Amino acid sequence: MSRIGKKPIEVPDGVTVAIDKSNIIVKGPKGETRLSIHPKIEVKRDDNRIIVERSSDHRFYRSLHGLTRNLISNMILGVTKGFEKTLDISGIGYKAMLQGRKIVLTLGYSHSVNFELPEGIEASVDPKQTQITIRGIDKYKVGQVSANIRNLKKPEPYKGKGIMYAGERIRRKAGKAGKK
Repeated sequence: MSRIGKKPIEVPDGVTVAIDKSNIIVKGPKGETRLSIHPKIEVKRDDNRIIVERSSDHRFYRSLHGLTRNLISNMILGVTKGFEKTLDISGIGYKAMLQGRKIVLTLGYSHSVNFELPEGIEASVDPKQTQITIRGIDKYKVGQVSANIRNLKKPEPYKGKGIMYAGERIRRKAGKAGKK
């Protein structure tokens, strides 16, 4: 058995979980999410717990077992607490501004970069305009949007300028040695 897959998922108060043959719908205070389930994976509800089981011991279904359990767990966590990633912007003149559902970034290019936020994702920019916080109920979507924003100007290794995750350490390189 998968060690992750056999752990039951606790359903907190205020969260409703609807299970049919191929879909799971989780509703909570922050919103609603859906997940399609593989036919060989079975999801059962037992009081305030959700149990995920597989019908076959094949390698593919063993991997799906743990994955499905974690996806359901993340859905429940997302509709109760939500997920958040913080990005730091470093560099002279580099900044971000929020205009409606769009983040306008000044990143040292000859033009400003407009990043449209997808549905279900919220963003906020601190007053110094050097920190962006991405929030949402879908862990995958929050991580993907953060990665897409970071890819607009990855941190470079010489001066460390660019967009990086909060707490990320950039391995710095030495510049030219010069004449001796």
